[in-house]
Amino acid sequence: MAELIGRDGTWSFDGEGVRIVPGHERGVHKLRQDLGEFTVPLTAVAGIAYEPARKGGRLRLRLRDGADPLLQVTGGGLPDGANPYQVAVDPGRVDVAEYFADAVRQALVLEGIPDGPCDRYLLPGPSVPLSAAGVDGLATFDGERVRIEWRWTTSETKRNWGPREFALADLAAVEWRAAEGLESGYLRFRTHGTPEPVKPEHDPNSIELWGFKKESGTTALLATAVAARLPHPSAPGGTPLPGATPLPGKFPPGGTGTPPVPTAPIAPAPPVPPAAPAASARPAPGPGCVSAGARDDIQGDHHGDIHGGHHDDHHDALLRRLRDLGELRREGILTEEEFTAAKAAVLKRFHT
Repeated sequence: MAELIGRDGTWSFDGEGVRIVPGHERGVHKLRQDLGEFTVPLTAVAGIAYEPARKGGRLRLRLRDGADPLLQVTGGGLPDGANPYQVAVDPGRVDVAEYFADAVRQALVLEGIPDGPCDRYLLPGPSVPLSAAGVDGLATFDGERVRIEWRWTTSETKRNWGPREFALADLAAVEWRAAEGLESGYLRFRTHGTPEPVKPEHDPNSIELWGFKKESGTTALLATAVAARLPHPSAPGGTPLPGATPLPGKFPPGGTGTPPVPTAPIAPAPPVPPAAPAASARPAPGPGCVSAGARDDIQGDHHGDIHGGHHDDHHDALLRRLRDLGELRREGILTEEEFTAAKAAVLKRFHT
């Protein structure tokens, strides 16, 4: 048994798996704390390395591609502090960290564990039920169904669709992207037979994300829980995530509330999707394109308002954007640092 107690967690290795227990002290990322204790089976490990630094360094576990639904669905988008597969090493425990790494490496060699990709998940997803809030919606997952309810900040386009609900059988894949700069992130649920999706701010199957410390950590866990219960993207019947190379195989049949999988190739989505239905004639939950109409939201057409039209339009767009950012800060969705950075970026765009 090898054990390493670090500043942000404790790792132990019994020859069959690495047990990861996150710390609960100030400074440990909330995603790691929410994920909780779990064991990485040796069969999921591709390698391990101690990375020295002036103040001790860190021990980092490298998993086989496709072994973990969390890494699969986030696609490298987790900030370093949120990565559960690393632990800080105190200067006085460097020898222990090196011994720990050697023990795992020797076990990998003795057991003949390959380091190639997996076509099935070797780690389970997070426990359910889970709920996660984004900028414009709240998603919940009970292990069988996903439900999206809209917040007041959502666009009229998405609000006209009403609450969304999907059974696991309806879903081909779940996608998650962290916010980057002024580009909002998203949590998207792709249904069977859905053509190329529209932008998240107009997609009724998506919720938008801003920042990471608040809402995006829990949305990543919810996406992971859903992904772990869907066919693996590299397995026959799985749906490759964007940028992945699909393997031969067909999608499973669509679930209740979704149209059948088309037998002919899907035509590219038109530049301007059809308008969403009126509030009095909302369709049943299912895939569909929506109008790229105006939205009174933090990410929508405010960029265009600021850079096009008359000066009064510029000023109105600026005020709307700043008001939206202020509301998000008051609700706790944006941290003070994220609010300050976003406000500075908006003001800079207004004056250029």
